[in-house]
Amino acid sequence: MDVTILLEDARSGSEEALNQLVPLVYDELRHIASNHLRTAGPGQTMLTTDLVHESFLKLIGSRNLSWQNRLHFFSIAATSMRQIIVDHARARHAGKRGGKSVRVPMEDGLAVGDQSLDEIAALDEAMCALEKIDARSARIVEFRFFGGLTNEEISELLNISVRTVIRDWEFSRAWLFRFLTDQETD
Repeated sequence: MDVTILLEDARSGSEEALNQLVPLVYDELRHIASNHLRTAGPGQTMLTTDLVHESFLKLIGSRNLSWQNRLHFFSIAATSMRQIIVDHARARHAGKRGGKSVRVPMEDGLAVGDQSLDEIAALDEAMCALEKIDARSARIVEFRFFGGLTNEEISELLNISVRTVIRDWEFSRAWLFRFLTDQETD
């Protein structure tokens, strides 16, 4: 059955559609989650499985989302995962300033030093700033860097040429580098 139809049916509450959908999207969601956690760097203690489950529940539970196709679903999943990681990092950072800490067991997640909590917040701030000046370029960064999508997949998803994806990616990298460098010197 078509994944897009199953996504819509699952979002509408069909248990049968949800049961059919999970095996079709789970491996790709794990791949995207793994990319997100790898790019989050040191200090990230969230497990890949937890990120997949939280994102999937958020996506299926949202009544105001609809998906154009399978690729669109995965791009929204990548965005959702980025938001969850940033929220998780902020909560951990807040916990270190007087909140209660919870130890996360190491299975398939990463757990090293906490120096990247500020880096995750800085990257999120940079992405939000980029989105305000060039939303398409910000989406391309999100899809490629966080979602692990290829230039061709991004091109198809955004209905633009591969060359435009490459050009926007190059612009975004330079812009984000400058933004983050400027933040470090302030």
